[in-house]
Amino acid sequence: MMNKKILYLLLLCLSHSFARNYTPIHNKKYIKQINKSNSTDTIVTVQEQQQMEHYRTKMFKVDKKLQNSYADSLLIAALKSKNNSSIGKAYLSKGILYYKQKQLQKALDNYLLANEYTVLTKDQYTRHKIKYAIAQTKYYLELYHEAIALFKECATYFEEENDQAYLNSIHSLGLCFNKLGKTDSCSYYNNLGIKLSKELHYSKMIPYFNHSEGVNAYSKHQYKEAIQMLSKVVPSIARNNDFANESVSYFYIGKSYWLLGQKEKANSYFKKVDAIFEKAHYLRPDQRQGYELLIEYYKKLADKESELRYTNQLLKADRLLAQNDKYLYRKIVKEYDTKTLLRSKHDIENTLSFRTIFGGSLIAIMTIVITYLMYSHNRNKKRFNKIMQKDVSTDTSKKYESSLEKNQNKTSVIQDLNPDLEATILKKLEKFEQTKKYLEKDMTLSKMASLLNTNTKYVTKIIAKHRDKGTIDYITDLKIDYIVEILKTENKYRNYTNKALGEEAGFGSTQNFTKSFKSRNGISPTYFIYQLKKSINENQNG
Repeated sequence: MMNKKILYLLLLCLSHSFARNYTPIHNKKYIKQINKSNSTDTIVTVQEQQQMEHYRTKMFKVDKKLQNSYADSLLIAALKSKNNSSIGKAYLSKGILYYKQKQLQKALDNYLLANEYTVLTKDQYTRHKIKYAIAQTKYYLELYHEAIALFKECATYFEEENDQAYLNSIHSLGLCFNKLGKTDSCSYYNNLGIKLSKELHYSKMIPYFNHSEGVNAYSKHQYKEAIQMLSKVVPSIARNNDFANESVSYFYIGKSYWLLGQKEKANSYFKKVDAIFEKAHYLRPDQRQGYELLIEYYKKLADKESELRYTNQLLKADRLLAQNDKYLYRKIVKEYDTKTLLRSKHDIENTLSFRTIFGGSLIAIMTIVITYLMYSHNRNKKRFNKIMQKDVSTDTSKKYESSLEKNQNKTSVIQDLNPDLEATILKKLEKFEQTKKYLEKDMTLSKMASLLNTNTKYVTKIIAKHRDKGTIDYITDLKIDYIVEILKTENKYRNYTNKALGEEAGFGSTQNFTKSFKSRNGISPTYFIYQLKKSINENQNG
């Protein structure tokens, strides 16, 4: 028995030594050739497993110039094994490497390939790692509700499986809720993450939760706190070579200083964002505003040279963002969402073959769901086209002119108001519209009456007669039409969050804005902005 143990240990040491001597291969054609020949799922040998683990471990430890070679070697070894789980893990590792390098298009391509192989297996752990990666892409594309659904699935699964993945999922949920303007929910997940990081002795995640809370402080208009919190965590994040979150820190520190009136300090941080953009070719959509503020700053100083430099940088950033958004969105919809839906349909149909008693009804339900999704997409596209064809800036005035023509031969329905006074108030109402006073926050009937120098009773009746609306609907429609117009005509607003657009129009809350936008136009502001960007990109590339 002792001799067998000694022999086993010797063999293990020899195999480990052999694995350490594996060298990376870098051959894209070879990968494609092996990939095409793979059609079966086999058991991985001990030697194959050791070889793949060696490449996977070395991939993130070697010099950056060699990382891709080790990733290719890992994939070649996995493809040779003809094991779907191993191949899925190899593509996932390549995707994670590209994500760390912020090559988002290549990262997503590998995530999708990983998904294709892993869905053929029972490897739930890798499948949830892929879900997490896909959710990160959805977060970048501002599909926050969809990202939240995936991150919650990951958090539930990883709670019992992997501490780091569990904490990462919680951190990502906080980021999503911040983007949706739900700052309390964001703080909840940040505080939970800090508490769990301490309990699990995983202190390296604490700076990231503090970083998230620093951005959240900015969203709460607590600019001094945001500067303090973000400045404190930047060194830790920089030591991790995490240039993406380092860049985000500089951006929000800069915006906080800008809103505190310290524009020179703000610019020094926007320039740090620019330096990272130059070096790493990475910029999040919300960060482009830094260039707009730099341009505005130097324009006021009549510094044409600096103004031109940052104008060129903004154009470069927009090209990168447009390219990424278009590619990633197309991929995520066609190669993940659609395939997932069809796979679900296929799985249901397979199950139904064993449960014929429920077959007809379930297939019918699935068909109805898919038909509804297609119908919903086509309906929303038609609504978008209708909004684009509608000239908001002139449509309102034409509508009002026809209302005046319709009413000009009628006896005034406002019996206690003489025609001259009615005409005076109506003229002031037109000025109210032209000067966009309706954009003031929480504009009420009382405020309107004060601005029109009359009482609430007359304002209500004038609007009912000449605008064919109730007062609240009248003000709300003006606000929404204004937002639609600036989204169509001014590029910077297309990168605003729903919260920022709501504030621009003077809504009291993000929820009221999104609800009013959908009520007025039949589609959400997020969908409208996405289709608008897509339409502009197609016209530019067409």
